[in-house]
Order: sequence, then structure tokens, then C-alpha cells
Amino acid sequence: SAIFNFQSLLTVILLLICTCAYIRSLAPSILDRNKTGLLGIFWKCARIGERKSPYVAVCCVVMAFSILFMQ
Repeated sequence: SAIFNFQSLLTVILLLICTCAYIRSLAPSILDRNKTGLLGIFWKCARIGERKSPYVAVCCVVMAFSILFMQ
């Protein structure tokens, strides 16, 4: 049902980016060996989370505020 609700889709994507960046910080070899193909999506999400971390952090705060206080 997250596919049909735009806010839920954004929440899932944001959680995926944060989770992949955290996993890559703990064990980089897990995501680095799969840079292409279907599993390459997780490597790309980790790179977005690492390089755009201030923007991702702001998006997490805004999303948390909107979930807690706007719904």
C-alpha cells in the first residue's frame, strides 16, 4: 500500500537510503561487491546517504515531524 500513497513511498525510500548507508558504514564489503545489477540499487542508496547526508538528515526530520504532528 506504500506504492499508492506518496508520503508512504517517500518514507520507504528515505528509510532505505538511511539503512543502506548504515549497513555500508558497518560492513562495506557487503554492498561494495554488488555495484551493478539489481542489488546495485542498495549500493546506490548507500552512496546517496553518504554523500548527501545533511540533506538526508533534514528530510528525516521533516518526515518525522509530518508523520507525528500532521497526521
